[in-house]
Amino acid sequence: MKLIAESTSTRTEWALVEGDRLIQRVFTEGINPYFQTRKEISRSIRLNLPEVYFRRKINRIHFYGAGCASEEKRDIVKSSLIAQFKTIVHVESDLLAAARGLFKRDTGIACIMGTGSNSCLYNGETILKNVSPAGYILGDEGSEAVFGKMFLADLLKDLAPAELANSFYEKFGINADEIMGAIYNDPSPSRFLAVVSRFLANYLDNKYVYNMLLRNLREFFTRNICQYNYKEYRIRFVGSGAYAYAEVLKGIAHEFGAQVDMIKESSIPGLIDFHLKNGEELY
Repeated sequence: MKLIAESTSTRTEWALVEGDRLIQRVFTEGINPYFQTRKEISRSIRLNLPEVYFRRKINRIHFYGAGCASEEKRDIVKSSLIAQFKTIVHVESDLLAAARGLFKRDTGIACIMGTGSNSCLYNGETILKNVSPAGYILGDEGSEAVFGKMFLADLLKDLAPAELANSFYEKFGINADEIMGAIYNDPSPSRFLAVVSRFLANYLDNKYVYNMLLRNLREFFTRNICQYNYKEYRIRFVGSGAYAYAEVLKGIAHEFGAQVDMIKESSIPGLIDFHLKNGEELY
């Protein structure tokens, strides 16, 4: 039996798999070793996963996560998982999860567009090139976090439409000082920004919001996709943001002459298929 997991900074999706059957699928809070210690990750896993997961005989865990690009950060997550499950654990980046889930063994440009954003050129085995996502302060164009950040920046400078601003304050019940605290004092501000972006998703008929979304998505293509020889490859997306704005995203891809032929909400179905067909020879 295998446990396959994919984690963003916002949530973790866990899939318990036996042979080619999905036994159980659950969601817990996000895990990111950039923001959490080994002890905090272990506690999150133990308290949030159903007890049945710890009673099963799990032979191998494949964990893919945000913040797991370096060996140092992967080791933090790996040691946490080993402590809880006492089994073989492989930890890889969420970007490799996107590539494997979207392309399996084929070549193409794999993109993540969720709480954060990222992209890579994948050859069916390894990531050949990766334009640095640079995080929600310096990069993460197209992401939910940046969409939320764009709005809050306008909100705090009284540039957002009054009606939209009033709706936001009424829904969230916070003031300007509390917004600043959530961004600069909270250990995971991108989670709050992603929640703000989901509020904006309800106002896409508002010209201001729609134009801001277009600007955010175009920035992803300009600053990320255009760094590759993108017209030579198929481009595929995964993530809550890409899935929510799929039609808008396809329209922008058309502007750039890009071949976007797949947009998925989650990598997990593709990862299950990938590991079923490839066994453990990868390791």
